[in-house]
Amino acid sequence: MPDTDTQTPASLQPASLLQLIWLASPALPVGGFSYSEGLEAAVEAGFVHDEHSAADWLVDQLQLTLVRSDLSVMAQAIDAWRSHDVAVLRQLNTWVLSTRETSELRAQTEQMGRSLLEWLRNHHTASPEQIAICASFNPSYPIAFALAVAGTQANVRDGLLAFTFGWAENMTQSAIKAVPLGQSAGQRILARLATAIPDAVQQGMALPEDDRQAFSPMWAILSAQHETQYSRLFRS
Repeated sequence: MPDTDTQTPASLQPASLLQLIWLASPALPVGGFSYSEGLEAAVEAGFVHDEHSAADWLVDQLQLTLVRSDLSVMAQAIDAWRSHDVAVLRQLNTWVLSTRETSELRAQTEQMGRSLLEWLRNHHTASPEQIAICASFNPSYPIAFALAVAGTQANVRDGLLAFTFGWAENMTQSAIKAVPLGQSAGQRILARLATAIPDAVQQGMALPEDDRQAFSPMWAILSAQHETQYSRLFRS
């Protein structure tokens, strides 16, 4: 079972805290800025057209997709990396790849996973053996991110908070460009997401394995439509 400790461990060193901040940064060279995860198609379809609808869309995505899939997977994967349970890691990675409902969404998680693994090769948080194991099964982004977190002293909750806030910053920037919106509107959207993230992380950690799912039909339809959208800024 995932570590459900919700307190920051007293032994968390500045290096580990900085590592989490680094992983959450939109400057992390994994290409997250180039994806909108269907948001651009939602703008094209008229579902997202201003600050309020963009915030609603992203909060819904957080609660309906990330909580039930990536956050739940990561909570288990961090522990699996720390306990060297390769069988569980392969199973989780296969689940992530097989439940991405469009070619764009699958290509995104594969590309970001590969890029983060390359980043890890130049850092000390993962051993060469762990990197080789991760590379052997074409890692999705949640599995590669879990490996990055596992090498720090952070607990599972803190690792998931870093992952989710990094996602929120990238998606807010996507909304600013796609709707378009101003920077102040973007900060208000990010503030709303930041308020929702702690509960979302807790739900993801507590989600039973049998309840994990990736069923979001409208999101999948919009993602599929984006693949042939006439004019677009983003890769998904």
